[in-house]
Amino acid sequence: MPGFDPREPETYWGLFRREARLTAKRRGTPIQVGDPSRSSDGLRLDWEVEADGQATRYTLLRWDDIVRGRFPRSNWRRLIETAGLWWRLYRSGYVRAYRREARRFARVILGIHLIYAGLVLLSLALAACLLLVPADLLPRPLALLAIPFAAYAILAVLMRVTRGKPLFVAHLVDDTAFTHAHAAGKTPELEARLDAFAAEIAAAEERGGEIVLIGHSSSSFLGFEVLDRILIRDPDFGQRGTPVSFVTIGSVIPWITLDRNAGAVRGALARVAASEAIGWLDIRTKWDWLSIYKRDPLSASGLPSPKANRPVEFHIRMPDLVARRTLNRRKWNLFQMHFQLLMSSESLETFDYIAFVTGPEPIHVLIERWRSIKAQPFGQPMEKDGW
Repeated sequence: MPGFDPREPETYWGLFRREARLTAKRRGTPIQVGDPSRSSDGLRLDWEVEADGQATRYTLLRWDDIVRGRFPRSNWRRLIETAGLWWRLYRSGYVRAYRREARRFARVILGIHLIYAGLVLLSLALAACLLLVPADLLPRPLALLAIPFAAYAILAVLMRVTRGKPLFVAHLVDDTAFTHAHAAGKTPELEARLDAFAAEIAAAEERGGEIVLIGHSSSSFLGFEVLDRILIRDPDFGQRGTPVSFVTIGSVIPWITLDRNAGAVRGALARVAASEAIGWLDIRTKWDWLSIYKRDPLSASGLPSPKANRPVEFHIRMPDLVARRTLNRRKWNLFQMHFQLLMSSESLETFDYIAFVTGPEPIHVLIERWRSIKAQPFGQPMEKDGW
């Protein structure tokens, strides 16, 4: 399950195929990635992967169409809703707790919203220059009437210019609005999609040797919501011989669960965390400024601490994945760093997403092995044969 991303699902297939080629070359292991196929209902993009004599069916569960309905919002809607959202979050005490738990991610999100506020003020300031036009050319009453319209037009241009890298202002402002709307139960189109995802995953129990649900970014919380839906309908899910694992990468769970309106989301988190039938692995790195990695997600969400190593945490140092020259080139591209854990590793000694997904050892076995030795100390790579 991808994060808040409006791109067509074939983008992820292209990324996977490209990185698989790199992993195959670096590790000397042939990896064949088949062509993608969209399901007739539009919910999935499927492709087959063959590596080390093992076949893996990789399914991308789609909600890019829902993202496009939420991003980009109109400038007027963004202007009105953003102010109201942050007033509510500030009054509820969310901002203080968020800054304590998220640290770097909070700096990014709060910083982007300050940049957005600055763009609004800049638009007003530039529009106010109409008052400098001589009165015989532009009467003062007409100039005053024109200022808000001119400011809105200027803001529209500024938001378009800063929509993409390096700032991603519109993207992160709208992503924040979506996250807190979902916390409050105001995303009915997504609720229906999560129900459909739950049905898809539950049906896979009869077809595979194991089921692994990988939630990246915002799908770190959407993923456990899906699993919770399955467990409510079928408490025996994962106990009939097909192991089920949940893997979170670039997790942002406290981003939503710290919201006082997110009671239903916190309940789903607690129930999935308590389920013995579902293994849970959280892969994290402090180099990813768009993730939250300080504490386990339950403690960070104000819920009772889970039992030891649930989730099993695997901490990764980015310099162990890519060469320093590559890291220096990418480190200020926030989304590039956010996606690095979904890519091939330049090192053979540590985590490689493609090898992780396609390797011969089942994910549930890896999780149990790592649980038994506890999470690795921060930055310590697994042994080469651990993958």
